[in-house]
Amino acid sequence: MHSEFVREQKRYTQKELCKIFSCSEEKTVSIIRKLKEFGVLKAVKAEEKQRDMSELIDEDIEVSDVEIGENEYLYVFTFVGVIVVSGIVLKCYPKYLLTATHPEQELTQVIKVLEKYNSKEQIIRMFNDSSESRSFNLLAVLLFLMQDYYENGIYENTDDIVESNGSGEIIWDKTINETFAMISNNRPYYVDLQTRKRISDDHDYFKRLHECALTIASKELEDAGLLNLFELMGVDLTEETLDDFGDKEVILYNIEKELGTQFNTRKQLVLKTIYTYLDHSGSLYDVDCLSLFGTNSFNLVWEKVCAEIMDNQLDTRLGALRLPIPLRDKYNRQEKLIDVIEKPLWTVTGKTAADTLIPDIVTISMVNGDWHFIIFDAKYYNAKLEPGNAPKGQPGIESVTKQYLYQLAYQEFIGEHKFSVVKNCFLMPTEEAVTVDKESVSLQMLSKLGLESIKVRFLPATMAYESYLSGRKLDLSMLKL
Repeated sequence: MHSEFVREQKRYTQKELCKIFSCSEEKTVSIIRKLKEFGVLKAVKAEEKQRDMSELIDEDIEVSDVEIGENEYLYVFTFVGVIVVSGIVLKCYPKYLLTATHPEQELTQVIKVLEKYNSKEQIIRMFNDSSESRSFNLLAVLLFLMQDYYENGIYENTDDIVESNGSGEIIWDKTINETFAMISNNRPYYVDLQTRKRISDDHDYFKRLHECALTIASKELEDAGLLNLFELMGVDLTEETLDDFGDKEVILYNIEKELGTQFNTRKQLVLKTIYTYLDHSGSLYDVDCLSLFGTNSFNLVWEKVCAEIMDNQLDTRLGALRLPIPLRDKYNRQEKLIDVIEKPLWTVTGKTAADTLIPDIVTISMVNGDWHFIIFDAKYYNAKLEPGNAPKGQPGIESVTKQYLYQLAYQEFIGEHKFSVVKNCFLMPTEEAVTVDKESVSLQMLSKLGLESIKVRFLPATMAYESYLSGRKLDLSMLKL
């Protein structure tokens, strides 16, 4: 199976995609149409300014059809993760990896982050949804089968057998009623104890079917070169094929019957997954196959990572916060830090609106003996900020003004509780191994109000992900705010 790396937000021509896909122009156009249909590829006008852009603006997206040999458009992947389409594996890596061409290690880590980010959903994305159609997501099903096996083992049905003097639980009713007792000092002593032993049925139909499905899944992922990317070990559990279990209708009928008698949640999920897999029988090699693992919104993942490692306290109750001095009586100890921000009052109603300013991250911490109140904004941008050059790809004016307003919203709370240091900071990802200090951004008209300029720090993504995956908080001193 053909496998290639592509970078999120990079502009590709149709000829470049034809080379990446390693197929004819006709097939390339077919693949482009399919990827556009599912929202993981966008088209923009082939203008010189687009080639330098690292963001995709909605106004720039073109909705016209794709024709063979046209050079009017550039194509932009808006996805991070893995796409399998028409027998081709596309490994889409994040846009901040500017110098990498085959970032296997980096994408492996990103996939682990995506798995943790999605872990609370507790669902299998068996289908890809698009505005026009719905297709079976074979890759998600194969990955679930493998990952579930490593967490929970093989599907098993057990039988209970009765033994004499076995090591299992004693069946006292059976022992008393069916064996002889020796009486000593008016007390009965049983020489032969009847015990219960639970054994696995190695020839169980569904155990064997699960082993067969796993062996097929492992082979598919290995052929696609995805086992290492998802840090999975291949398995070869059986030489049986699906034909050994009967035709498709028979297997599906047997699964339905088993589901009717099986009340274990995990076993139900495995059975339903195998059922869906067989019902939509196909292969990653199929021309019609399009499978996805990843996200169109990696900015949300970056925000979550930063919130975790920066110890975001917006949702912490005021009474539980560590503050330089005790919480003032005017504040409700049961309210959260986010509730301190004022809500708009519509005077004619006498009521405030529900919506207000919502910062990404607020961290309260003691750094080098000083109490810090730090407002972070996680920005998933490839900003070009070099001395003497106009900024490119940077957060817009609305992001800058909102960041100032966040500080203004907390200014009274900060002053009342005697914080010695107040900082405001944009956090952007970088492929570098160390934090990159890009100084700050400011608006003089707001700085005159006594508000801090907004620091700009490029945070090593690899280090941020390591902290997120291990549950550690970042040492704030490394940001040198």
